[in-house]
Amino acid sequence: MSIKLFGFWRSMATFRVRIAMNLKGLKPDEEASIDLMKGQQFADTYKAVNPQMVLPALLDGEPPVLFQSMAILEYLDERFPKPPLLPSDARGRARVRGLAQIVASDAHPLYVPRVRNYLQKELKLDEAQVNAWCHHWQAAAMRAIETHLAGDKETGLYCHGDAPTLADICLASHVVACRLFKLDLSPFPRSVRVVDECLKLEAFARAHPLKQPDTPKDLSH
Repeated sequence: MSIKLFGFWRSMATFRVRIAMNLKGLKPDEEASIDLMKGQQFADTYKAVNPQMVLPALLDGEPPVLFQSMAILEYLDERFPKPPLLPSDARGRARVRGLAQIVASDAHPLYVPRVRNYLQKELKLDEAQVNAWCHHWQAAAMRAIETHLAGDKETGLYCHGDAPTLADICLASHVVACRLFKLDLSPFPRSVRVVDECLKLEAFARAHPLKQPDTPKDLSH
């Protein structure tokens, strides 16, 4: 059964899926780069893959294609259970999912390309105003996560204990996005510490947006 990943170097949702696949020891047999900046997600060929025209999408053998990064992450965790991305206890799973959803449900959707494009083209906001919008929602998520990490004894080397979970995958994608948008992260030392620990792991480091084959050469490292 072959795995095909539809993604883009700057897609933080794709970044999350790449991390999970790396942690599971999986490598896509094929990767399709869908350039969000050029609008390739709106092409009929990709619309046939994902009618919502967003990334990522994953084809695991037979159709239908899987869509939405959080659903893909849980699918991968169920299909390839080692190492687990969720704790074994119900309360721990709820905490990890809650932390992950602060990023994936509440923050990230507010600064994706389609939202930024709407702000610029329809509401006529200039670049500084759009960046202020992005920073507002990025910082709001960071404040919430920082408070949770500081106030819960379950916080360990990572968001929940001493093994990476869905929460770390989502927080890493958010912190990397904040860095790309040049948000000041100094008020969030616990979150930054956790992500820096994550990025020491090969699975996270190799998935970094700036290390993908379609990353512009002047940005890659």
